[in-house]
Amino acid sequence: MDTQTRHALKQDSFVTATSSSIGWLQEHRSSVLKVVVPVVLAIVAILAGAIVYNQRSEAALIALGKGFTIYSSPVRQPGMPEQMAKEAFATYPERAKAANQQFVDTANKYGWTRSGKNAEYFAGVTFMEMGQNGEAEKAFHKTMDSGDANLAALGKLALAGLYSQSKRNTEAIDLYKQLIAKPTAAVPAATAQLQLAALYETTRPDEAKKIYAEIKDKDKNGPAGQIAAARLAGPAKPGQ
Repeated sequence: MDTQTRHALKQDSFVTATSSSIGWLQEHRSSVLKVVVPVVLAIVAILAGAIVYNQRSEAALIALGKGFTIYSSPVRQPGMPEQMAKEAFATYPERAKAANQQFVDTANKYGWTRSGKNAEYFAGVTFMEMGQNGEAEKAFHKTMDSGDANLAALGKLALAGLYSQSKRNTEAIDLYKQLIAKPTAAVPAATAQLQLAALYETTRPDEAKKIYAEIKDKDKNGPAGQIAAARLAGPAKPGQ
């Protein structure tokens, strides 16, 4: 069989197969469309959703950045150059109020994005600085329910600190113990232990010393161990 004949046979086979396929598709057109159309629509929806999500996530990140810019702005200090002083915030609560509005807006608008969840946490932090503890507590509870283990731990640590400041010691102690039992990269066990020990210093000093000693033994050369050792040594005497 020569080359031309083989080529002709291949073409015939291709034509036959194609015709057969087209014939089958025409015959079963309705059934095929029932299967294909939903799949295509689902793919389009997924792609569109991904594009929208990426766009919204980028917008959320920019909005969060604006909050950080405000929150990192200078606060007026004695001896500050005149021009810088004019542009600085008069007090820390005033700066917190300005940043808080941006964080709250970001959290409300983009709460389902990572940046939106971070904004919720910082909304709580700035609410605390403003003395609005009730709003801070709400924000930290939302952070704890964010679905992000590290961010949730930060929210829990901040809420425990808020409870401690508000003399709600029982609730603070419970949260610190939860963090110690389930440490995260954001809040290691030693961090929660230091906070718990600090809370115990005035109410259960012996328990505080026990915790500090444990941290010191476990983290001899680390920052937590050094802090614990300093707390065990007590305040420095005059002249030391």
